[in-house]
Amino acid sequence: MFIRTLSLRDFRSWEHAELELSPGRTVFLGSNGNGKTNLLEAIGYLATLGSHRVAADAPLIRLGADKARIGASVVNSGRELRIDIELNQGAANRAQINRSPARRPREILGILQTVLFAPEDLALVRGDPGERRRFMDELCTARLPRLAAVRSDYDRVLRQRSALLKSAGRQARSKTELGTLDVWDGHLATHASVLLTYRLRLVHDLYPYLAQSYAAIAPESRPAAIAYRSATLPPEFLDPAREPQPDDTEALEAIMLRELAAARPKELERGVCLVGPHRDELDLNLGEAPAKGFASHGESWSFALALRLGAFELLRATGSEPVLLLDDVFAELDRRRRTALAAVAAGAEQVLITAAVPEDVPAELAAVPLRVETSGGPDGRSPRIAEPATPSP
Repeated sequence: MFIRTLSLRDFRSWEHAELELSPGRTVFLGSNGNGKTNLLEAIGYLATLGSHRVAADAPLIRLGADKARIGASVVNSGRELRIDIELNQGAANRAQINRSPARRPREILGILQTVLFAPEDLALVRGDPGERRRFMDELCTARLPRLAAVRSDYDRVLRQRSALLKSAGRQARSKTELGTLDVWDGHLATHASVLLTYRLRLVHDLYPYLAQSYAAIAPESRPAAIAYRSATLPPEFLDPAREPQPDDTEALEAIMLRELAAARPKELERGVCLVGPHRDELDLNLGEAPAKGFASHGESWSFALALRLGAFELLRATGSEPVLLLDDVFAELDRRRRTALAAVAAGAEQVLITAAVPEDVPAELAAVPLRVETSGGPDGRSPRIAEPATPSP
C-alpha cells in the first residue's frame, strides 16, 4: 500500500498543498514549526479519523478558515482509490470515496492503513489508561474497519446510560426508570461484548510481535509483555496466550449483563457507569514489573517503539502492508533503536519521515528529500514544498 498523491486545503498551517509521492522512503526536511508534522498528521487522520496530537478537530482547521480538506490517492495491490474528508467548523464532517459522497466519514476507514511513530508515543507507556485504550481500539479498527461503528454505538449508549444513572440517583427510582435502565444494560452489553472480543483477540495476536520487537531493540533488558486488565472479566479471558473462541462474544455479553446487574446499586449511588471496556487497561510489563513507573527513560522509549513496530508487523502479516509514518523520531533514539527502526523502514513499501536536518535520518534508508519551508501569506507562515531539496545523507 502507498499514497500516490496528497492534497491539503486549510489544514493546520497549510493553506494549500499538492504532493506527488512514490513508494519507498521520503523525508520531509525543515526547521521545527515549518509544518512537517502537519503533513503526517493529515495522512494519519485519513487513516483513523483522528489526530495523534489533539482530541478535537477544531485545531486542525487553519486559523481564519471555516473548513479544512484532506485528500489522497491510495494504491493497494494495484487498485487505486481516492479518499477525501472535509472538516467543518460547527457542522458534521463529510467524506468522499472516488469523488462520490460517503454516507458517513467512517466509510473511508480501511482504505488507507498507517502506523505512526511520534514523540507523543511516550505517553503509551507513561500516560493514563486512555492512551492505551485508544491504541488498542485504533489498531482493532485498522484490522476490522466496521468496528468503528461498534465503538461509536458503545460511546453513545454509555453517554445515555450514564445520564440516566445520574438522573435516577438524584430522585426516587420508579419502576419505569429502572426498566429503562434494564434496556440500556442490554444495549451496553451487546456493544461491549463485540469490542471486548476484538480487544482480547488483538492482545493475543500482538503479544508475540511486541515481544520480538522489544527484544530486538533492547536485548539486554527484561522481556516485554502485554496483558488485558479488566475488573469485569474472569481471569481465564485475560491470559494473552488464550486462543480466541468462536463463542467469545456471546459469553462476554452474558458476563457483562451479570456484572451490570451486580454493580447497579453502586452505580445508582455514584451516578456513573462502573462496568465496561471504557474502564479497562492494557498492562505493559517488563519482567515482573509494570513498565509505567518502573521503566527507565530508555526502556520506556523502547517499549513505545516496540508497540508501534509490533503493530506494523501484525498488520503486515494479516493484511495489506501499512504506510509507515515516522515523525521526527530518529533524533530521539540512540544508535541501537535507530538501527532497529531503520531495518523495519528499509523493508516497508512506503515510509514518510520528518526530520529537522538530514543527519537525523540513517543514511542506509536513502530517503528522497523534500524540503518544507515557510513563505508569505496572511500570517507570514504558510508552508510550501521547496525545490530542489537538500540531498539526503
